[in-house]
Amino acid sequence: MVLEELGKRILFFDGAMGTQLLAAGLAQGERPEMWNLTHEEAVRDIHLRYLRAGADLVTSNTFGINALRFAQDQVEQLTARAVRIARDACRLTGRGAVALDMGPTGRMLEPYGDLGFERAVELYAQVARAGESAGADCVLIETMADAYELKAAVLGAKEGCGLPILATVTVDEAGRLLTGADLPTVAALLEGLGVRALGLNCGLGPRQMEGLLAQLRQVCSLPIIVQPNAGLPRQEGERVVYDVDAEGFARSLERICEGGAWIVGGCCGTTPEHIQRAVAACRAVAPRPLPERRRTVITSGRRAVALGERTCVVGERINPTGKPALEQALRAHDMDELLDEADAQAESGADVLDVNVGLSQVDEAALLGEAVQAIQAVTSLPLQIDTASPAAMERAMRLYNGKPMVNSVTCRQEDMDAIFPLVKKYGGVVIGLTMDEEGIPKTAEGRVRIAEKILRRAEEYGIGREDVVMDALTLAISAGADARVTLEAARRIKEELGVRTILGISNVSFGLPGREQLNAAFLSMAVACGLDAAIVNPLSEPVMRALCAAQALVGADPDCASYIAKTAGKGAR
Repeated sequence: MVLEELGKRILFFDGAMGTQLLAAGLAQGERPEMWNLTHEEAVRDIHLRYLRAGADLVTSNTFGINALRFAQDQVEQLTARAVRIARDACRLTGRGAVALDMGPTGRMLEPYGDLGFERAVELYAQVARAGESAGADCVLIETMADAYELKAAVLGAKEGCGLPILATVTVDEAGRLLTGADLPTVAALLEGLGVRALGLNCGLGPRQMEGLLAQLRQVCSLPIIVQPNAGLPRQEGERVVYDVDAEGFARSLERICEGGAWIVGGCCGTTPEHIQRAVAACRAVAPRPLPERRRTVITSGRRAVALGERTCVVGERINPTGKPALEQALRAHDMDELLDEADAQAESGADVLDVNVGLSQVDEAALLGEAVQAIQAVTSLPLQIDTASPAAMERAMRLYNGKPMVNSVTCRQEDMDAIFPLVKKYGGVVIGLTMDEEGIPKTAEGRVRIAEKILRRAEEYGIGREDVVMDALTLAISAGADARVTLEAARRIKEELGVRTILGISNVSFGLPGREQLNAAFLSMAVACGLDAAIVNPLSEPVMRALCAAQALVGADPDCASYIAKTAGKGAR
């Protein structure tokens, strides 16, 4: 399989299918995919010309195939025929592999459109099943402009087949998807979902993609794909023309390969000549080593938050415990109270919102999924999915638009065996609690040892330590706990094990008067110990002021800008 050569040499995709079919006589408004049945030789000839030009991977003529556009039996028939045509071309040339091409459905997903998430997943799974059965070597998800549909496509491919998955998105010149996600958000989402390679295609010419490649490489540790158009399209009479000729395209792709792309090819307007010239220009370029970013990143569908740059604020208020109004609203499936809490915390400086809907005698899986989708419709902040139920966690992670943080897993074997497969499948950052079957150790040393066990078990499931955040567990000092043990454990876990840390701050003051003062003091001490994320009440002015001051003191606030603004009453952190 060609993908085994990743990293050993530059790999080459083919160029445009659509514009080649138009040149072969495809009529305006005619569905290109129907040519798999009516003009099989013409489709095969396009594949043959790209393979003879040097392409390693040819994409099947299946870009627009799904059950929204075609009848159910047609989806399977057209997909299978397209893959077999491409497979025949590889056999005839004695080289190349077939990428099952899957493009957007053409419909927006809820809540911005009328296509349900689960329906979208099944649409992609159906094509993936048919493509694998017909002999595809890998799946190429391409031209995606919405992070939520991108996730649905990857999940559909994972659930429909066992093939390697490649994914590319279409962005504007600022590097954003149509629905707002930036490149760090896309990279974190796709890395979390476990794709083999990711990158950019369509929308832009090679010159514009050169700059975006540098941005993507800064946040991505996977092989990068770049498939530009032959420049930006323009109308010339009744024809759409592209201004970058084969030689100019090849020179740009050479620079793109030197800049770190491992797989290159062409999109709209590119021809076999474009690919031939590109192969000749880039063949001698050695792939640059992949950077090991090891970034701990959580995202919504539009925003990424990287832990480690400063102490991030995880808002704790979306939790019905002790909140009768919120409990009543959740039982009635009235999300207004919950959304008000989300808005208030976002305005008060939260970076992430914890979401807990744990109530007795409710279907927590359904309710948590509903709550997550409602919140994501009104805020761009990433969420922390907080539940003790693996079923509820899976439902929420599946519906979540982005890469969430999930709270939590202990060192109990049954917990790890239930939670780690979910993190692996859906992509996420999991909070590890330093407790096991015997409870919470009284010493920092004991908690560090438990953290080590959790990390080892996570690695056995294929989860890197960058996707585990350790919680050394804050206990109430009113019950005799020593807060210094928690702080020492958190400091050692970060320094000795090299992982990010999080603490629930308000637990320390439980049962005592003047709780905000204690919480603020404890948070300041935790920041001094290198705490990466704090679960707090963002509406607490003393706590947020203490965090702002502590950040300035530890050098996490350049030029003390946030502190100055905060003390001046401007509300900045």
